[in-house]
Amino acid sequence: MAVGIAVLVTNAVAAGWGAVGWLRGNARAALAFWPLLRVAQASVVIQAVVGLLLLARGEHAPDGLHVIYGITPLFVSLISEGMRAGVAQKELEGVEDVDALERSAQVALARKVALGEMGVMTIGALLILTLALRAYQTGG
Repeated sequence: MAVGIAVLVTNAVAAGWGAVGWLRGNARAALAFWPLLRVAQASVVIQAVVGLLLLARGEHAPDGLHVIYGITPLFVSLISEGMRAGVAQKELEGVEDVDALERSAQVALARKVALGEMGVMTIGALLILTLALRAYQTGG
């Protein structure tokens, strides 16, 4: 139960921070967002491992959906990471040499990448939060 609550809280904090930073267009919010997100992701991994250990031990959730809602956040996290890499690639598509850009253009490009990545990962954290809430509702 404590691990499930940690998943809820850490993903809510990361998603909230990311959403506010992204909506305000504040790329500096990413400085605090990434550590918050990594803690949230670690809590998801710990929760999945604990859940799988409980299943291996013969424990059963009251509802079979609970297991699906517990494992799916791992996939959401992996897919979000892949999409995050795509954001950076998309922003860098037309740029042949980042070092050749003027300093102001480099900063603008970095800001776009940071905001785009933060936006994608915030959506991932919101999805994980939703799945964790459903897991809580189906498993108690």
